[in-house]
Amino acid sequence: MKFGRFDRQSTQRFPEPDNTLQIADDALDMEPLARWLGDLAAHETSWVIGTVNRPATTRLLDWLSAQGTPCRVTLLAAGDLPLSVAVERPDMVGIDRLLDAVAANCLRAPHRPAVVVDVGTAITVDLLSTDGVFLGGAIAPGIAMSARAFHEFTDLLPLIGMSELTSPPPALGTSTIEAMRSGLFWGAVGAARQLIECLAAEVSGDPEVFLTGGAGPAVAKLLGRPARHVPHLTLAGIALSAAETG
Repeated sequence: MKFGRFDRQSTQRFPEPDNTLQIADDALDMEPLARWLGDLAAHETSWVIGTVNRPATTRLLDWLSAQGTPCRVTLLAAGDLPLSVAVERPDMVGIDRLLDAVAANCLRAPHRPAVVVDVGTAITVDLLSTDGVFLGGAIAPGIAMSARAFHEFTDLLPLIGMSELTSPPPALGTSTIEAMRSGLFWGAVGAARQLIECLAAEVSGDPEVFLTGGAGPAVAKLLGRPARHVPHLTLAGIALSAAETG
């Protein structure tokens, strides 16, 4: 779970969080959130949530409810966002992908398409048209998800943590673990690179590429095209959508 605090009086065109917090999505203890808020009581803020993780959302909503004073809470849906979505079922697209697109539309040059890559739990690569319409994209397993699958669906392969994949490993692995690191990291990079090229061929003009997510900095320079790493793209999309919904 990732949280960002935004000053309601901010006049930034592209909103940046004043500070952020990350809590494991399976965490039962929400005390870090209370400490992060500090002297600001939960009910003194407006909570705007974009989620694709229902159990984590339930834990957060239960915690907010337990604070005593009702909070203003908005659960964002596709129809709440300042974004045109040209797919058959906009309501079935992950809200995180749409929020990334909202933020990318704020950053891209006018009349230039964009590809948005989010390297998180899953790797998503999505396409925006020259007029900012979300056209769809692709979803691939994230690095950590693939690492868990290696471990859980084989007998002898160990679990590799994300902390071991924050920088590009050698492609040539001379041990099992090194070979796993290579396959996990470069497989993710290769998938993203190929999908960027395939999606770019779907539109006229040279698309800008925006990259976000936990492994973003390590991947940004390896995508075959100039890519701008935006650490808080999804949180910015929430803030922009919150401004639209009031």
